[in-house]
Amino acid sequence: MTILLSDPRVSAVPLHDAGEPMVRLDASLSPTRQLVRREVAARLAVAARSLPAGTGLLVVEGHRPLAAQQAIVASYSAAVRRDHPLADEAEVRRLTSRFVAPVAVAPHVAGAAVDLTLVDATGEELDLGTPIDATPEQSDGRCYFAADGIGADARAHRRLLAEALGGAGLVNYPTEWWHWSFGDRYWALVTGAPHALYGPVDLAVGTTPDGTVAA
Repeated sequence: MTILLSDPRVSAVPLHDAGEPMVRLDASLSPTRQLVRREVAARLAVAARSLPAGTGLLVVEGHRPLAAQQAIVASYSAAVRRDHPLADEAEVRRLTSRFVAPVAVAPHVAGAAVDLTLVDATGEELDLGTPIDATPEQSDGRCYFAADGIGADARAHRRLLAEALGGAGLVNYPTEWWHWSFGDRYWALVTGAPHALYGPVDLAVGTTPDGTVAA
């Protein structure tokens, strides 16, 4: 059974923040040079090197400011209420967490998660069945990693993505094929780690000359 980010078991995971800085990803992985925790960046580099020649990773989002997370939660919760008028608030929270994490446990806010896809040698995105950030409603559930109703190429590309990222120690959020994380509460619960490594990051402290961001 899929564990959602709204599950109380996720928020119950202890957090012992490692105090690890955030770094900008290399442009070869992320043209927009998204920010992630240093160990996440290292593991993404390992995953990229494991891919077949002519295939690469494209990271489109890493760290997400708290305000941005709150705005996404509010917007999608409103959409869920419209689409599921009989749902009570507990069910709205559950349905919302299929697509966006509750703020308290959000992996992106901790710098622990990335949204990414595969590209070919020219930088063109490969077919993974849906666009990144397609909601369950928009995609008729095909955004789920193990969804039926996607083509053979998309299925093969998802398997390749899982082999590379899973082999580097990241875990997938199963309702979003593009979302992978390391060190957050969800990762800890899924892998059996005793505690999460990364909590929310406040970027108000600014960047250092080497491009890192204090946690």
